[in-house]
Amino acid sequence: MRPNPALERTVPANAQRHYKVAASDLTLSCPMPGMSLWDSHPRVFLPVAADGGRVRCPYCSAEYELADYRPSALPLTEWA
Repeated sequence: MRPNPALERTVPANAQRHYKVAASDLTLSCPMPGMSLWDSHPRVFLPVAADGGRVRCPYCSAEYELADYRPSALPLTEWA
């Protein structure tokens, strides 16, 4: 039996203007997995590691900061 997505616990999308994310959250998208999508913008993937550890969503202007940003510690591509 498939789970009912309406019963899943989600956090509101675009509720904050600044998010700290970890390298384990890559590949980063806005809204992030676990956020409710029904009242949000289309999902967009954000190249936070390529942009020096900070990136802004072009739809909602939320800022994402890679908390443990160290260029040498990240893989060559975050899209792997």
